[in-house]
Amino acid sequence: MRLIPVLAITLLTVGSAAAQNLPSTANAPRPPDSLPKDRHEGLTVSVDCYQDKERARATFGKQNPVAVGILPVEVFLRNETAQPIRIKMETIQLAIHYDDGRHEDIDWLTVREVARAIAHPKGPSSPKQPRFPIGVQTGADKKADQIFDDLKPMALDVDVLPPLGTIHGFLFFDLDHDMSLAARSSLYVPDVARIPSNKPLMFFEVSLGEK
Repeated sequence: MRLIPVLAITLLTVGSAAAQNLPSTANAPRPPDSLPKDRHEGLTVSVDCYQDKERARATFGKQNPVAVGILPVEVFLRNETAQPIRIKMETIQLAIHYDDGRHEDIDWLTVREVARAIAHPKGPSSPKQPRFPIGVQTGADKKADQIFDDLKPMALDVDVLPPLGTIHGFLFFDLDHDMSLAARSSLYVPDVARIPSNKPLMFFEVSLGEK
């Protein structure tokens, strides 16, 4: 009786995997096998760090997150097993390791937050008061909305990774313009489990500074 929901999840996530193909650019991503990775229990997590401003511009154009201090990290997830794998995206973090032994964990930004930062690099301006407030909607941000629409297809969006499937997309982290921190950081993916058994996999951690 449990085969039906598993099949439904698999069919839905196959479509999600196809949607993660990024548009072709002059600076196409390197093949996942050449990237820093952590691989075990049938899952490979690879990362491609875009800390270079010009490289990021080639991919994102004028809507460049690096220009406003945000680090884009392209994440590749490859399932080499015949079972779906569930990934709890909200727990993924960027772990920064300092020379004195300290470390800092940073949550990824939503695409909406990235869009607002790019649209308003000096911070949001005060909303204009409408001349005729009755029936007039306020708070519209067409510039940020357009950037959001452009970035959304490029962002990593996954709940279940289908069997023998690969999904990739970007996560964004606020480094407050200090891109040198990328070399001492790692992507931490703590909550991964097989379906339908819900058996957890050991955490994944991939150094962004590896070459």
